[in-house]
Order: sequence, then structure tokens, then C-alpha cells
Amino acid sequence: MWAEAGVTRKMPRMPGDLYYGDNLDVMRRHVENESIDLVYLDPPFNSDRTYSVTHKGSQEQQRAFVDTWTWDDDAERAFRQLTDPAGLAVHVPRRLREMVLALKAVMSNHRDMLAYLSMMAIRLVEMRRVLRKTGSIYVHCDPTASHYLKLVLDIIFGPENFRREIIWRSGWVSGFKTRTSNWIRNHDTLLYYVRDRKEPFTFNKDLAYKPHEDGYSRRGGGGNPRGVAIDDVWDEVALYSPWIKSFSTEKLGYMTQKPLALLDRIIAVSSNEGDVVLDPFCGCGTTVEAAEMLRRRWIGIDVAIRAVEIVKDRLDGKFSPRAWRAHGEPADVEQAAQLAVSNVYDFRWWAVRLLGGGASRSETRKGQDGPIDGEIALADDAGERRRGIISVKGSAAVAPDHVAALNRVVDWEHADFGVLVTIGDPSALARDTARAFGPLPWASAYEGGLSNRIRIVTVPELMSGEARFPGRVLGP
Repeated sequence: MWAEAGVTRKMPRMPGDLYYGDNLDVMRRHVENESIDLVYLDPPFNSDRTYSVTHKGSQEQQRAFVDTWTWDDDAERAFRQLTDPAGLAVHVPRRLREMVLALKAVMSNHRDMLAYLSMMAIRLVEMRRVLRKTGSIYVHCDPTASHYLKLVLDIIFGPENFRREIIWRSGWVSGFKTRTSNWIRNHDTLLYYVRDRKEPFTFNKDLAYKPHEDGYSRRGGGGNPRGVAIDDVWDEVALYSPWIKSFSTEKLGYMTQKPLALLDRIIAVSSNEGDVVLDPFCGCGTTVEAAEMLRRRWIGIDVAIRAVEIVKDRLDGKFSPRAWRAHGEPADVEQAAQLAVSNVYDFRWWAVRLLGGGASRSETRKGQDGPIDGEIALADDAGERRRGIISVKGSAAVAPDHVAALNRVVDWEHADFGVLVTIGDPSALARDTARAFGPLPWASAYEGGLSNRIRIVTVPELMSGEARFPGRVLGP
């Protein structure tokens, strides 16, 4: 509505900050007290689902995040910080401690929900810390836990600072939805609070209007020239979820993607040009794109490296010069090794992207002998496109069996070559096995880089740049 969607801005601006990591840690380490003007968050809803992302040009669905909260070490740590906050640099309201303890007593059979609320509450405490006194926060949620979150927000921000419960109609009633033996659910909730209603918080009322419908006329004239004042039920087609609109040009394959018009409305009305917008669960980057278009500064955080890479690609396709600064991805071999242990999925995708590859075009993620972690395409001496399969090993050193398995996958996929990435050093026998599968007659331009059908790349080589293919990569 207010942003010029699809327009590339070429005016010089400071890039936004895009963090890969746990938002609790990022906020504590990198976001200063009272430095944020607007917070929007669309956290996992505790739907007990594994969400995937489908990459453009690919049939492959890759795990984006798991929307399941369990009582694990992280939840236990969050609970302890809420109930015994000694040493924390942030104030935890006494009533919040009492409520969390009471919930534990009455939710003994619902520990997953207690885990969700503990993880959310400690983060919302940090969000209040970083929010300016004139700032606002919008929490996007669904009926799974919205009633609990309302209690948490009332305690952290104060019930007097609650401004509105907004109902967002996410789409039309599809044939699939009508199968349920229930009233058909077709909305989410946004809980809107300000940090302090006594302060001059931003609400641009002149922008909180939508156009009159075609043919509108008011008896006696005198209709508001600005249009119809927007109420707390948002049901315009323009705001429907891109995921349910097959014709949407916004769709990125990210199942929880929200429409640009929704964030455009929130950011335009509740912040001003030059303000700082924070999205601690930024997903595929709708908030940061809207903020960039509306000339706000922004911070985006996500714990899934695939989401961070989608945001980079999304912004690169819209803005020039580069609109983001990346933080949190491995900066050295030791950090890469730690990522391989802590999150093998993210490690594999990080390695694929660093090599210059992307998602597989295969209809399945598996070749004949094992997973395909990604693909890369190169131009040969004649300019012909050559397809490569990428396999990433994050645990043991590469053995001859791994090399032979990748060679079989290359055959199975009718690809031209394979790249095997390893965190550890391959054995001499593994390198001999790779050479035994023969040279590539079309790859003379890659002599010393890609001269064999199967190439082994170590993470140190990858991070130093010597294992990449500068100037010749066509993409996945």
C-alpha cells in the first residue's frame, strides 16, 4: 500500500543487520537498551509441525524449521532465568516469575506448552529492554497459545499498554479446509502493545485508511477523502497469505511466509522513516524487505541458516547496492566444525552456499546411494552448462566409500561431476579413488580446481576461497 513494491532503490543507505543465530543470544550481545522503535515477531506457533522450504526451480523441499517446542536443556535454562533471574542484565517482573511457577504447577501434563511459554517469555523480556519508550510491538500468533501469550505480554508490558487485538484473515476458505468437522479456522491474531502509552508513541493515523470501494458514494456527500478508517479486522485480499495464493508473485516457497502488504501496513503506521525495526524471527524476510522499502533501518534474526540465505537472495533481487550485512555464520574453521556438530542441516547448507551452489533440482533429495545436499552449475570452455552434485560430510573424514557413493549418485542423476565437501582431511586412498574416476575433458579452464569427475574439497579450502569457482558459476 505504501511501499513501492518491486522497485529497486539505488540511493545509498546503510545496510541492515542480518543475524544467523538464537535471537535471545543475539539480542543480549548485539542490541542495545532502548534502541528499537518497532518490533514485529511471527514466532513458531507450537503447531507440532516440521516446515519446509521449496526453492525456486526445484522440486526439493528442505527442512526450514521445526515448529515443535519440547522441554529440553534450553527450555529448562529459560525457565530458570525467569524464576531465578539473579545475574541477568535485564529486569524480570516479579509477577512473571510467579506466573511461570504457577503454570508449572498446573501444566504438569503439558510440559511442551510450558517450554514454549518459557522460551517466549524470556525473549519478550529482552524485547521490552531493547524497545524505546516511544516504541511499539506486534506479536503474531494463533489460537494454539495466543491466550497464554496475552497474559505474558500483559505482565511484561503492562495491561495498560495493550492497544489492540488485530484479527488477520489469512485467506479464503479452500476445499481442503472445508474437510474439517469444525468451524473453519481462517485467521491469525496480532497482539499490539506500546512500551509506554504515556510517551508519544508512533501511530501515523493519516496512513491508517484504505480506499473506498469502487462506486462508493455517501448520502449527502462529505465522505472522508482519505478513505475508510482501518479497523482491527484485516480481511482485504491484498493481505492474504502468499502461500495460499497460487498466483502470488511474492511466493518464495516458505510455508509460513506473510504478505508484504501486511508488514507494509504495520511498519508504515507504527514507525517513521529512519526508525529501527526488529524482527527476531525474520524467516524469509518479509519484514526486512518492507522496512528497507520504507526506508527504515532494520535488524533481522533467524536461527535457520536456510532462512537467512533466502533473505539475502530476496534482498539482492530487489535492492542495489547490497542491503544487508551478515553476522553469525562461521568465520573460521573452528566455528564451522562447531556448526557441523550442533546443526548438521545448517552446516550442509552453509557449505553448499559457500561453494556457490544451491538446492537440488532433483524430485527427491536422495540419489541411489545417499542424500544430495545441493547442486552447482558451471560453464565449460564452450559456454555449455554443466551440472554438478554436491555432497557434504560434517562428521568423519572422507573415505573411499564416500567417493564411490557420490560417483554413483552422479551417474544416477545424469549429472556431469560431483563435489564432496568434508570437514576433515580425506585419506590418501580417498583422493586416489576420486582421481580414478577420471578427468573431465571439458574442464581445462578449471585445471587445479576441477579437473576430475569427482572433486574433494575440505572446509579450510572452502573458507580460504581456493576451492571455489570464481567467475564460472552459473548457479544451482
